Amino acid sequence: MKFTIEKSIILEGLSNVTRAISTKNVIPVLNGIKFELTNNGLYLTASDSELTIKVLIESKEIKEISSLGGIIIQSKYILDIVRKMPSDLINFEVIDGLKIKIYTDNNQYNLNCLDINDYPDVKLEINKDPIIINGEIFKTIINQTVFAISNQELRPILTGVNFKFTKDVLETVATDSYRLAKKNIKLSSPVEKDVEIVIPGKNIMELERIITDDSDIEMHIFNNKVLFKYKNINFQTNILSGNYPNTSNLIPSEFAYIVKVTKKDFNDAIDRAALLTQGKDKNIVKMTLENTKMTINSYASEIGKVEEQLSVETNNKDRLEISFSSKYMLEAIKTLGEEEILLLLNSDVKPLIIKSLTDESLIQLILPIKTY
Repeated sequence: MKFTIEKSIILEGLSNVTRAISTKNVIPVLNGIKFELTNNGLYLTASDSELTIKVLIESKEIKEISSLGGIIIQSKYILDIVRKMPSDLINFEVIDGLKIKIYTDNNQYNLNCLDINDYPDVKLEINKDPIIINGEIFKTIINQTVFAISNQELRPILTGVNFKFTKDVLETVATDSYRLAKKNIKLSSPVEKDVEIVIPGKNIMELERIITDDSDIEMHIFNNKVLFKYKNINFQTNILSGNYPNTSNLIPSEFAYIVKVTKKDFNDAIDRAALLTQGKDKNIVKMTLENTKMTINSYASEIGKVEEQLSVETNNKDRLEISFSSKYMLEAIKTLGEEEILLLLNSDVKPLIIKSLTDESLIQLILPIKTY
């Protein structure tokens, strides 16, 4: 294998595939990146057995191909080596079978490698009727939900994002049982049969980082895995086993309090009030509603207290006090794009809903925290 390629092209490919490399790999060969140069171009593959990313750099994008072949290069250094190369053109050449020389006119690296035949055979299958989703829309879906997944392995199913396809609607839900993010979108064409899967949150976050524009994404769904095809990238992740909890009954349909507030003012007030809660487990702040006045305060016995006041529009002038996690609230607010938002409440022990004034497709829910 010997070829010459532009630095920016190989760097982009390596940056994408290395997202599949895990520090917890117990199979040594999976710490490497498979380079496979064929007549079609250069295939780069990385996997941790649960997530596999394969990128094709087409032969027309390679400056010069002298000989075909393949090898496994250790991932630990290759990205930094390519990134720090002083030239815009980089040469790769396999020497002595299991070594690679990476060089320009003025410098070179010689790395020990692994035999390509030792790499596990990871099948990237496709089906004949993939689900098509616009790249930018899919990126938005992830950003508006994935933050609400659980980081606790006690309930593994909650560490993933639930994708539920029903006819021409995709419902996406993430929850850690203390908060919930739900996003609905209309598909460009209905699915042939309804399907529901849970994708690991950490993997779907890596996919979000790869998506850079509105190019269509193909979803090929199987029993225990899903393959995303995006431009020249194949991204295959396992699916979490188990049944995702039914969250539809968690969201109230009627509310005693409908409060309209300016997003920036509300966000900034909570952000300032949360300063005194840093380092605390739940970052609790208290919100009091009375007439058209909202008061947000926090208290730390060893530091002091802070109070913020805002003017709001509300349908209910009765006094209501409710406490919640400032961290959860700030993360929920961040997903809403409008200048004004709605807070929907019933009592100090019922879920608090955060919504846009006009966008019904996104709902954020936070459970209050009882303070004594």
